Amino acid sequence: MPIIVTLDVMLARRKMRSKELAAKIGITEQNVSLLKSGKVKGIRFETLESICAVLDCQPSDILEYHPKEQ
Repeated sequence: MPIIVTLDVMLARRKMRSKELAAKIGITEQNVSLLKSGKVKGIRFETLESICAVLDCQPSDILEYHPKEQ
């Protein structure tokens, strides 16, 4: 997939655990884990907004686009 999720990097920079993020944004730890691993097909803007607010970051800090090689 050409969209890479770097949520784990931002969590490390903020010295925050997945469990703490999950509690602050109101989703399960399992869903945070799925987001971190990139195993999701989509994310709600509301969830993305909450993550960015808690981590004090921009969406581009946790999502990257890498085009596929042709």
